[in-house]
Amino acid sequence: MTLGSYGQFCPVAMAAEMLCTRWTMVLVREMVAGSTRFNDLRRGVPRMSPSLLSQRLKELEAAGVVIRTPAADEPAVQEYRLTEAGRDLQTVVEAFGIWGQKWIETQATLKNLDPSLLMWDMRRNLDPSPMPARRIVVNFRYPELVEARRNWWLVVDSEAEVDICSTDPGFDVDLWVTTDLRTMTAIWMGLNSVSDVSDKIQLDGDPAIARTMQTWLGLSPFAAQSKLVH
Repeated sequence: MTLGSYGQFCPVAMAAEMLCTRWTMVLVREMVAGSTRFNDLRRGVPRMSPSLLSQRLKELEAAGVVIRTPAADEPAVQEYRLTEAGRDLQTVVEAFGIWGQKWIETQATLKNLDPSLLMWDMRRNLDPSPMPARRIVVNFRYPELVEARRNWWLVVDSEAEVDICSTDPGFDVDLWVTTDLRTMTAIWMGLNSVSDVSDKIQLDGDPAIARTMQTWLGLSPFAAQSKLVH
């Protein structure tokens, strides 16, 4: 991972050689967030090619940041977990995110819209506690997208496990959320609340689930950071 070495003994330069190759910090972010399996990592970095993902994982493993082990429930499946050195990067990832949320211009950020990544992150951070203790299905609809990427289903089972589906899972829907992808991304980033954009979002279905949407909705871990600089 030292290709293109800075040739400096400075710890910042040495860390940059390891972590500042393309996609590496984004991949580390996904692992800090809890993803361990190759397919889950791919869902968290959907624009990263499988071959490059495999290469970066090998590089992080060689650097002692990641360890590869068989999954406890499926020994044939490999899991990639952060070592102590990797876990120490959590504060680095958080600092990157806090800085970006505070200083990167909002409109530029909102050009990078990706429904699969948005829904994957919403699934990960969703809080089922305000929802009834049964299976809950929320259908998010983005009318401006092509049909194959227009509908997404968040499924919360009776054990409060959350899954995301890009095809109809066949369950009754409790709440339909219709809005544009830009508005939903802004809500997830904490730039707007659901009530702020009530004229741009349509909620149909269970009124109690609709009323508590802001509470159960999975927001970015950096959503609370101030944007006062803009």
